[in-house]
Amino acid sequence: MTHLLADPPLLAAKGLEARYGLAQVLFGVDVELRAGEVAALVGRNGAGKSTTLKAIMRIVAGRAEVLTFKGRDLRRLEPFQIARLGLGYVPEDRRIFTDLTVDENLEVGRRPATPGRQAWTPEALFEIFPNLARMRHRRGHEMSGGEQQMLTIARTLMGNPEAVLLDEPSEGLAPVIVEEMAEAVIAMKREGVAVMLSEQNLHFASAVADRAYVIEKGQVRYSGTMASLEADSAVREAYLTV
Repeated sequence: MTHLLADPPLLAAKGLEARYGLAQVLFGVDVELRAGEVAALVGRNGAGKSTTLKAIMRIVAGRAEVLTFKGRDLRRLEPFQIARLGLGYVPEDRRIFTDLTVDENLEVGRRPATPGRQAWTPEALFEIFPNLARMRHRRGHEMSGGEQQMLTIARTLMGNPEAVLLDEPSEGLAPVIVEEMAEAVIAMKREGVAVMLSEQNLHFASAVADRAYVIEKGQVRYSGTMASLEADSAVREAYLTV
């Protein structure tokens, strides 16, 4: 996807640091997300990808030189305030309401769309997640892990975010579900939702992302187009192979 360099990013983090207790895990991370694109944070397990997303949402303790969404400074906001600005967050651990049905989970997530944007409806989401359409009256605890992950994303979209932070969407899922998840990310982009995802699976990231950031030991070691990363065997060997 081509963007004018003068266009301000929808989401920007510069000099992002984060820590768990006394242990610092992010060291000056610079990432950005532009409207209508998919950006992937890739790297080995424990590299700091998920922590980057949590630090942007201010779920973990940290600081940044710049942390903005739609030009709004996020550094003093609580996670729920950031969500209300239109930045959705889908955690890796699939936090659905297990005693509620699919329909009920979606209703919990419903928030009005910002002016000029088409609101998400359950029917529109069922087109992206046909599995959910077949189980809309099923309770969360009766669903597989992959189905729960789809429901978590769908519920987030019911909040009508302009961008979504998606943590490890393919982790632990069966290949057929991973393929459906990739199609869902592409559909979100097509509907104008920008996505920043953390992902160990380079094949998955390659299928959905426009740009990539390679993170290793809490620092960005590479940034560029997804195609450039796929062509750079030295970077993949250094930071992505197990």
